[in-house]
Amino acid sequence: MNQGPLNEKELEWLDGIFAKYASDRAVVDVSELDGMLTALLSGPSMPEPSEWLVAVWGGADSVPKWQDAREMERFMNLVFQHMEDISDRLSAYPDQYEPLFGAQDVEGEEYMVVEDWCYGYLRGVALSDWSTLPESHRMSLESIELHGREENQASLENMTPEAYQRSIDDIRLAALSLYEYWSEHQHPEPVAPAPYIAETKVGRNDPCPCGSGKKYKSCCLH
Repeated sequence: MNQGPLNEKELEWLDGIFAKYASDRAVVDVSELDGMLTALLSGPSMPEPSEWLVAVWGGADSVPKWQDAREMERFMNLVFQHMEDISDRLSAYPDQYEPLFGAQDVEGEEYMVVEDWCYGYLRGVALSDWSTLPESHRMSLESIELHGREENQASLENMTPEAYQRSIDDIRLAALSLYEYWSEHQHPEPVAPAPYIAETKVGRNDPCPCGSGKKYKSCCLH
């Protein structure tokens, strides 16, 4: 698998795949995917790929019927490459980490769109147990929820342009803060029980397993 950030052509290809296959319940674009992957990497535990990849499409019944194996393989490779790049930036180069926000052209002027990213982040949060997040870090999550929940739309509309811009700037800082907290407070992975191995039954007249040379009934049986 390739390493490093995806280029513009690869990001556009992924956007095309979401436009082609996404249902109403699925991730809609690369920005939302970026938010979801950031939350998965930042949370208290990492869900299995079999779980979160299905969640990307909104459920098992919405997973695409791929055009061919090559299309599916390219999608998987690019998603995991992008995830690895996010992980590297969060863990080793936080000064280089930037959420992948979208953009919208309105009458020739480009505006930043953060809602999809925040909604994706909350998708990722829902896939693990964040209930132990302390109040001291709850404000960071609320900075993302402000733009990721529809019920907050009225609050956003009543903000001054300066306050709105500050709320956007807070998202990156919140993501870094939450990653830092959970990286130090990871939930332990469940330990699988050791497999039961049935012991071989020793007959009364068999040689004793202790190695004495006597029959079992005359040695360790009693």
